[in-house]
Amino acid sequence: MSGWSETWTYVDGAWHEGNPPLMGPRTHAAWLGSSVFDGARFFEGVTPDLDLHCQRVNDSAVALGLKPTVSAGEMIEMTREGVTKFKPGSAVYIKPMYWAEGDGPGVIVGDPESTRFCLCLFEAPMAPAGASFSITLSPFRRPTMETMPVNAKAGCLYPNNARAMAEAKGRGFDNAVVLDMLGNVAELTSANIFMVKDGAVHTPAPNGTFLNGITRQRVIQLLRKAGHAVHERTIGYREFQEADEIFSTGNYSKVVPVNRIEERSLQPGPVAAKARELYWDFAHG
Repeated sequence: MSGWSETWTYVDGAWHEGNPPLMGPRTHAAWLGSSVFDGARFFEGVTPDLDLHCQRVNDSAVALGLKPTVSAGEMIEMTREGVTKFKPGSAVYIKPMYWAEGDGPGVIVGDPESTRFCLCLFEAPMAPAGASFSITLSPFRRPTMETMPVNAKAGCLYPNNARAMAEAKGRGFDNAVVLDMLGNVAELTSANIFMVKDGAVHTPAPNGTFLNGITRQRVIQLLRKAGHAVHERTIGYREFQEADEIFSTGNYSKVVPVNRIEERSLQPGPVAAKARELYWDFAHG
């Protein structure tokens, strides 16, 4: 298929350029969703928190009933080899994946002994300094542990995020705030969310309905070390509507401010700028 950015995938002991065919109609993950992945970044010659991302994909595999077969250290070595295949200055998305190939007992359950692994690297530009985006409230909500495997970064969770994103874009926004089942703010469709009010930083407390992102945790740590008060707590959507600043954290673009919530315009503020600066300093440190 044409249209892919430059891509290299390591699977079964070798690197393949492009998008190699890996799944068939009997592959369990292809028809019953037994896949997990993680996402790290290579940019400006650095791979911040790569070890944590590699460990998390193994933890996700276990949570989904798969059997991890590659250590985090081995993934790191593969990544170091793989990024050399891209031209200097490329920004690369790092995606380790596991999936069940075969059926387990009763078909519905994937066979953990059939677990396969690949590491997919593809060129993906970072959001430039000065980028910002608009948000709205999604009518869709995050599931709970009782309804979905929210303790894993599982592929089956993302169609819900995708429909929330598509609905928001259909109304002229870039992204959407998704609530948890109790009606409190959980996250954006593609990142964690922060707000600033009277100089203090606030972000939803992890409650088992959304991914407690590695970049999220890192930014909280960096802001606190720099002297900012950061509160992890239950937050209603109205508080975001009345915030002085809003920004996102996530692996894909790290730290990006919000410029509009519903019909209210926001100026990217100093705390978001500081969070981005602190993260870049950490990444290059």
